[in-house]
Amino acid sequence: MSWGTELWDQFDNLEKHTQWGIDILEKYIKFVKERTEIELSYAKQLRNLAKKYQPKKNSKEEEEYRYTACKAFLSTLNEMNDYAGQHEVISENMTSNITVELARYVQELKQERKSYFHDGRKAQQHIEICWKQLESSKRRFERDCKEADRAQQYFEKMDADINVTKADVEKARQQAQMRHQMAEDSKADYSSTLQKFNHEQHEYYHTHIPNIFQKIQEMEERRIVRIGESMKTYAEVDRQVIPIIGKCLDEIVKAAESIDQKNDSQLVIEAYKSGFEPPGDIEFEDYTQPMKRTVSDNSLSNSRGEGKPELKFGGKSKGKLWPFIKKNKGATPEDFSNLPPEQRRKKLQQKVDELNKEIQKEMDQRDAITKMKDVYLKNPQMGDPASLDHKLTEVSQNIEKLRLEAQKFEAWLAEVEGRLPARSEQARRQSGMFDAQNPATVNSCAQDRESPDGSYTEEQSQEGEGKVLATDFDDEFDEEEPLPAIGTCKALYTFEGQNEGTISVVEGETLYVIEEDKGDGWTRIRRNEDEEGYVPTSYVEVYLDKNAKGAKTYI
Repeated sequence: MSWGTELWDQFDNLEKHTQWGIDILEKYIKFVKERTEIELSYAKQLRNLAKKYQPKKNSKEEEEYRYTACKAFLSTLNEMNDYAGQHEVISENMTSNITVELARYVQELKQERKSYFHDGRKAQQHIEICWKQLESSKRRFERDCKEADRAQQYFEKMDADINVTKADVEKARQQAQMRHQMAEDSKADYSSTLQKFNHEQHEYYHTHIPNIFQKIQEMEERRIVRIGESMKTYAEVDRQVIPIIGKCLDEIVKAAESIDQKNDSQLVIEAYKSGFEPPGDIEFEDYTQPMKRTVSDNSLSNSRGEGKPELKFGGKSKGKLWPFIKKNKGATPEDFSNLPPEQRRKKLQQKVDELNKEIQKEMDQRDAITKMKDVYLKNPQMGDPASLDHKLTEVSQNIEKLRLEAQKFEAWLAEVEGRLPARSEQARRQSGMFDAQNPATVNSCAQDRESPDGSYTEEQSQEGEGKVLATDFDDEFDEEEPLPAIGTCKALYTFEGQNEGTISVVEGETLYVIEEDKGDGWTRIRRNEDEEGYVPTSYVEVYLDKNAKGAKTYI
C-alpha cells in the first residue's frame, strides 16, 4: 500500500488532504489549550471558595474552630486547596507536554510538507517542459516532411515539363533534396526527443513521484501517530493526579470521621459554664398562720428595731431581680469580674499564659543582646558594647512590667480558684484604689451575676431602665417576703451603686447581710425594708450569725 503507486495522479488531492491533517492537529491543540484554561479557572475558583470560608484571624470565627465539626470543615477547606493544586498541575502538564510540543511539531510539519510538495511541483514542471519540447520537435518534423513532399512534387512536375529549362529542373531537384534532408534531420531530432521524454516520464511516474508521495505518506502517518500519542498523554496527565486527588478525598473522609459529638458537647460546657450552683427549693410560706419568731436579745431583728411594719413587696421581688437584668454593653473590667466564675477563671488563665509567653520572648531577646554584648567585649572591632546598654535596660524594664502584670492576674486567678480564701487588708485597699481610679470597672462589676439559665447582667442602669422585663415567670414572685438577715457587715470603703441590682454604701456604715458571696465576688445586703442590693465583697467586712437560717460558718 503506497501512495506513490496507488495515488500517482492525485497530487492535488494529496495536497488538500495533508493540509486538512494539519488543520485537525491545530484544532486538537486549541482544544487542549482551552481545557488548560478551564482547569486553571476551576482551580482559581476552588482556591477562592476555600479562602472565602477560611476563618478570619483574631475573630470570633477562629474560636469556633475548636469544635471537631469545625475542625473537619477547616480540613476540608485545606484539602480543597490541595485539590485545586492538582488541577493546576493538570493544566501545567497539558500545556508543557501537549500544547507546546504539538505547536512545535506543527511548525516542523508545515515546513516538511512544504518541501515535499515543492519537489513535486518541480518534477511536474520538468515533465511539462519535456512534453512541450516533444510537441515542438514533432510539429517541426511534420512541417519538414510536408515541405519535402511538396518540393518533390514540384521537381517531378518541372522534370516532366519540356518547356522548362534544364537549369530550372536542376534547381528544383536540389530544392527537393534539401527539403528531404531537413525532414530526415527533424525525424532524427523528434525520435531523440521522444526517447528522452519517455525516459523522463518513466522516471517521473515510477521514481520521482512515488518517492515524494511516499515521504508525504510517512509524514502523514507520523502526524496521525503523534496526535494519538498526545491523546494518550492527555489521559495520563489526568491519571497521574488521581492518586493525589484520592488522598485529598480520603483526608476529607478522615476529617469527617474524626468529628466527636461528645467532645463538642463538652466544649460547649467549658465555653458557657458559669460555675454557679442551681437555686435551691423555695420554702413554703404559710400565710394562714400568724408568723411567730422567737427573737433573742442579741438577735439581728432587735437591732433592726421593733414595731416596724412587715415589708410587703407589691412589685417584683428584689430577691429574684439579678437573674433577669440586661447585659451591660460597657467596658470589660480588667479582672473580668463581670464574668461568671468559671468563665472568669478561663479568661484569667488565658491572660496569664499570654503574659508568660511575652515574658519568655523578652527574656530570649535579653539573652540574645547579652550574648551580642559579650561578643563586642571580646571583639571591640565588631561593635561598641555600650551601644547595647540602652536596649538591654529597655528589655529588662519590659520584663519587670510584664512580671508585675502577670503577678496581678495570677493573684486574681488564685482568688477565683480558691487558693486565696480572702484578700488581705492591703489587697482590699489596693482593690479599692483601683476601683476608684477605674469607675467603669466598678460600675460594670455588679451587673454580671449569672442566673441558673446561663444569662448574666452587664448593662448600666439609665433613667427609665431599672425595671425587670415583665414575664409570667416574674409574677410568681410578686408577693414574696423579703429574705431574712443572716448577719451584718461593715462597709470598709464607699461604693457608688449606680447599676441595676447594686446598692450604694458609705464607709463605716453597718448593714444587714441577706445573701453571702456565692463565689462571684458579690454580697447581697439590706439597709432597710425598702433598700437592698449587691456590693463587692471586698468592700465590706461580713459578720455572719451562726444561728441564722441558711448561714454558713464564717472563718
